[in-house]
Amino acid sequence: MISYNQAYQLTIESIRSLETETVELLAAAGRIAAQDLHALIDSPSVDVSLKDGYAIQAQDIQTASPQNPVRLSLAGDVAAGGNWTGVLGSSQAVRILSGAPVPLGADAILAEEFVQIEPGAIQALNVAEPGRNILPRGSDVAYGSLIVPAGQRLYPTMIGLLAAASYHQAAVVRRPRVAILATGDEVLAPGQAMEEGKLYASNLFTLAAWCLRYGFEINTFVVGDDPDLLRHRIAACLDEYDALLTSGGAWKGEHDLVVQILDELGWCKIYHRVRIGPGKAIGFGLYREKPVFCLPGGPPSNHMAFLQLALPGLQALAGEKEPGLPRVQARMAQTVTGQIDWTQFIHGRLLKEAQGWLFQPLKNQSRLQMMAQTEAIAMIPEGQDALLANSAVLIQVLMI
Repeated sequence: MISYNQAYQLTIESIRSLETETVELLAAAGRIAAQDLHALIDSPSVDVSLKDGYAIQAQDIQTASPQNPVRLSLAGDVAAGGNWTGVLGSSQAVRILSGAPVPLGADAILAEEFVQIEPGAIQALNVAEPGRNILPRGSDVAYGSLIVPAGQRLYPTMIGLLAAASYHQAAVVRRPRVAILATGDEVLAPGQAMEEGKLYASNLFTLAAWCLRYGFEINTFVVGDDPDLLRHRIAACLDEYDALLTSGGAWKGEHDLVVQILDELGWCKIYHRVRIGPGKAIGFGLYREKPVFCLPGGPPSNHMAFLQLALPGLQALAGEKEPGLPRVQARMAQTVTGQIDWTQFIHGRLLKEAQGWLFQPLKNQSRLQMMAQTEAIAMIPEGQDALLANSAVLIQVLMI
């Protein structure tokens, strides 16, 4: 067996991201940028007003106050999308609305609440230093500046920023097409009639739900312990999909056929069995450069092996620069122990404190209920046998 750190590095280093495709900007939401995206224009394209008010020359009203108002003649007005074609002179003001271009000659905007209006003029009741209430050209995005680096997931706010920078399409990494195969004579697909001694393929649906959450395209299959049927389905999945996840049949029993069949098909096995708990039976390899993860059948082992190794691998396939679950720092509510020669993962919940997050380990109970209640995962790394109460640790977060 190899260590968790070795397995993680081998996984990430072995997987190449999929090819690039160009999609409409809205279709890029949630996708991974395939290249650095730089601003194609300045936004805003001119200096604009941040408030409704009056464009002025700051020096004209540097002594203005309610007790000492300064009179400025009104030279015109401009709204967003418009343009005042003159040049503002001394002791003049132009009525301006939020988002409108700042007239030539003006260097500040006096907010309308500091103005008393007269016929053809205003009385300024406050000062406005140079630059006040002006959004300079290119301050949202400047032409040529890096907006989104390659490998970054495109969140909705980034889509808006790209639109402001003149993008209507974006180059993204193609979504991985993932086949998920549950094996075992005891496994039934949900929707089938229950039979004594059988169980529904909950692992299959958990894995599929995670894949959907990360934007992967999926198809699911259930195959019993028939070597010929299993070989046929595995071979078909390897031909048709970008990656394969198998659930069950990853250990060494007489019905654990998956790794044996993959060996026969000629995959490049990179590792099989990792010093992690739960999840040690995981195997990983490549078939014609397509990643294949063989996950153990027990639900906690299946889930943890997926989260710690298969999910980062699939994220790397999708082009993500920093694959893995998001992390936050939290305080341990109590001491948890593990084996010093093992990496142990602890299910838990996150509680909000005034000073930050508190990680509360979950007590052993029903496997599926514990998994369903898990909000975060703490890791006791190999070489360490405990996480002490009140210590600060980095926690993997599931419920984001």
